[in-house]
Amino acid sequence: MWVDLFQNTIEGMANGSAYALMALGFTLMFGVVGKLNLAYGAVLMVGVYAGVYVHLEWQAGWAASAVAVVLGAVVAGIYVERTCFAPMRHGAAITSMVASFAIWMQLEEAATLALPRHSYPFPSLVEGTVIHLGPLLLRRDHLVMLAVALVVMAALEWLVRGSRFGLGLRAIAENPRAAGFVGRNVERTLFFAFVLASAVGGVAGWLVASADQHVSAMFGMWATFKGLIAAMLGGLGSLRGAVAGGLLLGVVEAHALWLAGPQIRDLCAYLLLFLLLILRPGGLSGQARIQRDAAAYGRL
Repeated sequence: MWVDLFQNTIEGMANGSAYALMALGFTLMFGVVGKLNLAYGAVLMVGVYAGVYVHLEWQAGWAASAVAVVLGAVVAGIYVERTCFAPMRHGAAITSMVASFAIWMQLEEAATLALPRHSYPFPSLVEGTVIHLGPLLLRRDHLVMLAVALVVMAALEWLVRGSRFGLGLRAIAENPRAAGFVGRNVERTLFFAFVLASAVGGVAGWLVASADQHVSAMFGMWATFKGLIAAMLGGLGSLRGAVAGGLLLGVVEAHALWLAGPQIRDLCAYLLLFLLLILRPGGLSGQARIQRDAAAYGRL
């Protein structure tokens, strides 16, 4: 029993690391822009389909496919930013969200028209069998997925916390008008925030596709649900919460799959989100902000 517990936890953390990267993209955009981008999963799908196209047309390996995935996601992310969020930068949060939903449908339809088959192969990141560590069986691609995700998350944390660009992001998230008064180019910073979030999501999409070794037309919807659930579990707007939410979601899904099968796995994920939002409406790391806002409204 203990072996199964550790085995499923390790596999869940590997899958959860990809969820965490997708959640980082969601929470980075929401924390800075203050608006929810429902087209984020479709952006990842466009990137992954670009990697599939490169692999099929030029027989490219994982490295070229990875570059194509990230570049495709960045281009699609810029398209979403220019059409949905740049024209409605000030306010109009509901309009931007509805517009991003329309762009989601548009990008998904364009991707499926370009590659109309239901499923396509994707080059594996690591070839070879599993690693035997005593009674545990560790997949090589899962270990690489976890390692790459941790490096990207650490780099993003440093960028946001320890660079001038990150300082500008945090200033805009706190008060965009005040950030503009002290010389920060708000429009350019928000644009690059979308580029960064799309690139991080592209890395997540590449890791998932290379581990599964195939891509289906449902990838965009799947990425939207997984990334958004993980971000909400951690607390929208919290980078560290997004990481914790993604890892928690992956571990819970792995154990649910082992105990009850694939039909119950997604149900357990939704139940976890429901219970957490009842007990901690702000998520794992967003409760302090909820309490601060409530206290501020109480003083009015």
